[in-house]
Amino acid sequence: MNCGSKQNPSTASSSIADNRSRFSLSVPQMLALMGPAFVAGAWRFGPGALTSAVQAGSQYGYVLLWVILVSAVLMFVFNDMAVRLGLATNESVVAITKRKLGRPVGVLAGLGVFSITLMFAVGNAVGSGLALSLLIGGSVVGWTLACTVAVGLLIALRNTYKAMERLLVALIGLMSVGFLASTILSDPNWIAAAKGLVPSIPAEAGFLLIALIGTNFSINSAFYTGYAIHERQLKREQYRAITLMDTLPGNVATAFMAMLIIIVASTVLNSTGTVATTFPQLAGVLEPLAGKVGSILFGLGFFAAAFSSMAANASAGGTLLADALGWDSSLSTWRVKLLVYSVLAWGAFVTVVAKGSPIELIIIAQALTVLVAPFLGIILFLLTRRTDVMGDLKNGPIQTVFAVIGLVAIFSISFRLILNVFG
Repeated sequence: MNCGSKQNPSTASSSIADNRSRFSLSVPQMLALMGPAFVAGAWRFGPGALTSAVQAGSQYGYVLLWVILVSAVLMFVFNDMAVRLGLATNESVVAITKRKLGRPVGVLAGLGVFSITLMFAVGNAVGSGLALSLLIGGSVVGWTLACTVAVGLLIALRNTYKAMERLLVALIGLMSVGFLASTILSDPNWIAAAKGLVPSIPAEAGFLLIALIGTNFSINSAFYTGYAIHERQLKREQYRAITLMDTLPGNVATAFMAMLIIIVASTVLNSTGTVATTFPQLAGVLEPLAGKVGSILFGLGFFAAAFSSMAANASAGGTLLADALGWDSSLSTWRVKLLVYSVLAWGAFVTVVAKGSPIELIIIAQALTVLVAPFLGIILFLLTRRTDVMGDLKNGPIQTVFAVIGLVAIFSISFRLILNVFG
């Protein structure tokens, strides 16, 4: 991968504070830094995130809003670690993992992320096709194939990452507008919603709670951020600006949308007693309160979530598998493109032939990610604590504390998932 010139962390002579004091950018230059965290957020906030959020709101009201808030804080910590790792070295995340933690560890990390993308590919494909079918009409399968081709054409572009990043930032903007308008139209009880920020776990939440955390505290998406940093050829002296203009708003945006969806779904539940159990109910969750306009707004946000996640998910899968195999992991190389197409083809194939409930499939896929997440989290934590890797960008005391809290949380969720499945 062509990562541009980077300062060797072992020879770094200036502190982050010195870099920050010297670093100054114009407003357009600051805005131009937006991207890597939004790409990771687009991957994270797909049909699975929407599904688990709607089910959380429709089944438990505002009670689980606090889960999104806590997950967002922990997500930021791990996203920040991946950003600093990408800035500190010109090696890819898997390559530095192989060199410092052993080749088997790096290969397993790449294969683990790729396996996650295969599970997500089905939900992204189904969600994209269904959203367009409900908005425009026509066959779900037909629209699914059309969306798959559209993403394929995007990947075929010469400067693949740059084009994809711009599209995903725009789609997240569309999602934000659609879901915010949906929330306003639903006229929720904001006082009751605020009470949902106080931690409380319904005894029967079980698998859904695991899926909700697996969606919003997605270490696999943080893992990919290091690659996005390299694709953009960003420099270590830009760390502060990247944090303010990309890492922070990128994580806030996805958490904000997840909260809005829970609030909308909760309002529908309180008004109509509806519990969403099928994709059409998800897409039409607002119609009982706001009529066709509300349904269209929610449907647009639904499509943006599914389509953006389809592009980001397939790209991450192809990139990480190529890196695990020891190939050039730049998204512009033909080998990575072929692997990206394999993820897209898998999602389209399963969509065409699979039977059963798509929502159940997505919830299971989201929950199973927490089995891979602890492994990826430990890798990020160990690498970002090493001075020989990070130099002056290594974890500080506060970052270490929050990282440990995040690891404890994800290990606890993984243990609970294992008990639910095999208990």
